[in-house]
Amino acid sequence: MAKIITLLSGGLDSSTLLYELKHYGHRLHALSFDYGQRHLRELKSAQDVARTAGISWEIANLSGIVPLLGGSSQTDFTVDVPEGHYTDESMKVTVVPNRNMIMASVAVARAISLGFDAIALAVHAGDHAIYPDCRPEFVGALVRILQHCHSEPIGVYAPYSQHTTKEEIVRLGHTHNVPFKLTWSCYKGGDKHCGKCGTCVERREAFQLAHVTDPTEYEDATATH
Repeated sequence: MAKIITLLSGGLDSSTLLYELKHYGHRLHALSFDYGQRHLRELKSAQDVARTAGISWEIANLSGIVPLLGGSSQTDFTVDVPEGHYTDESMKVTVVPNRNMIMASVAVARAISLGFDAIALAVHAGDHAIYPDCRPEFVGALVRILQHCHSEPIGVYAPYSQHTTKEEIVRLGHTHNVPFKLTWSCYKGGDKHCGKCGTCVERREAFQLAHVTDPTEYEDATATH
């Protein structure tokens, strides 16, 4: 049994990974991040998911770095959140500079302070086209650098990074009884999922392809792409 800090955004991927690691008996502590994201609503979902799973949870407040993260629709409110498919060129404005490296670094520090063995990232194959820090090359480089940041190497669990698609993550989450209704994906951060942004489109498609009932309430119930 490993002791793992799980990076929990409150979305489908990180919630599924949390439940999967719990299923295998690991000791877990969930860590979420306030980095000034437009969709701050996701933190409530992260808290609800962790509580339902019976996992300890906390927020790392990184909101002070927002002025350094301009140009992304997620941290710069002068940039509109694009609508359409997640693989569209327009989705590149949703990239938050170096986000996964920043979060991983903080998670590693927390792991060291708690005497934990590893961190867990739910980056997946479907994100490769848009996000460089979700690719296997990034995970591999992270694994190597973490051999040198502490007297005891900190491990990295990123089981979805090579080939796992969003559809497969939904199937896996369904197997592990993930409370999908509690999760949050929408990048616009309203009271409901908008149904039009890239993450909403990807979420809806994943449930359809996995043949799993989608419990999400969308503002636009007709948008499919």
